[in-house]
Amino acid sequence: MPPRDRLLAAFVAVIWGCNFLAIHATLTHFPPLFAGALRFLVIAVPTVLLVPRPKVKARWLIGYGLGFGTFQFAFLFVGMYSGMPTGLASLVLQSSAPFTVLLGAVLLRERLSRRQLAGIALAVVGMAAIAWQRAEYAALLPVILTLLGGLSWAAGNLCSRQAKPDNPLHFTLWMSVVPPLPMFALSLVFEGPARQWHSLATIDEGWIAVAGLGYIVLLGTVLGSGIWTTLMRRNPASSVAPFSLLVPVIGMTLSFLLLGERPTPVEIGAAVVVVTGVFLGSTTARLIRGRRRPHEPLVPADEPGEAQPSVSQLPPRAPSGR
Repeated sequence: MPPRDRLLAAFVAVIWGCNFLAIHATLTHFPPLFAGALRFLVIAVPTVLLVPRPKVKARWLIGYGLGFGTFQFAFLFVGMYSGMPTGLASLVLQSSAPFTVLLGAVLLRERLSRRQLAGIALAVVGMAAIAWQRAEYAALLPVILTLLGGLSWAAGNLCSRQAKPDNPLHFTLWMSVVPPLPMFALSLVFEGPARQWHSLATIDEGWIAVAGLGYIVLLGTVLGSGIWTTLMRRNPASSVAPFSLLVPVIGMTLSFLLLGERPTPVEIGAAVVVVTGVFLGSTTARLIRGRRRPHEPLVPADEPGEAQPSVSQLPPRAPSGR
């Protein structure tokens, strides 16, 4: 992997780590479900007009849009709105990797290696430690919601694998066409039209939230996903995917520096365990050694909230957020 590509991969990890700060800013003004609907609507309109539709079966595109788009961001945004610390959200969303491996084993009958099982076990221990620590502060629900976001992302990953898109970036952009309507419907039911209208009517007071929304769309999705997809096309997946593990490191560090979040020693230790477990559980020994057969195809990657290494032929997210 050339030094330029390594710098680009690190740059994308920084973009996606900052994505969680942008989500935090967006949720200071917009209701969470309504914010998710707006986030995808802004991408969906130009996508329908300018981007060719990927040649995949509609059920896999819809499944990916519901899993990776609708439910992941609904759970993540509501979880963060309900009190999930921004830095921890960037970490807990990494649960999508072991969830992807487990769902692949159960639904697609993927064979798990001992390394993957050990990694999944480590990730579970780390997540349990975080949940236990959060429960002491009566903040367990946001952790559960964020975990459900990771599970939804994993379900979307399986649909993405089944779709086998020729152009992963076009597939990711067209996925954005699916979430706006169901997220608007969820927002109407749980947040009500009054809150939606108030957030739009007072938008001049929420310029930081608008800037955060713009960051999520333009930098987190378009720029980040575009660069990542390019890197995955011209480099072995085993060289690119591990850079996604920098996302929670950056997210937690920036949340500490800019938002004043202070993770406890237990949460810091659990974060190290989770990142180690995600790395082991979502890569095979062959990938870790960096070997690739001459004609082995490269695997694409999804955004984020939002990139993530998963089973050997699944694209690595998001979270978002992502």
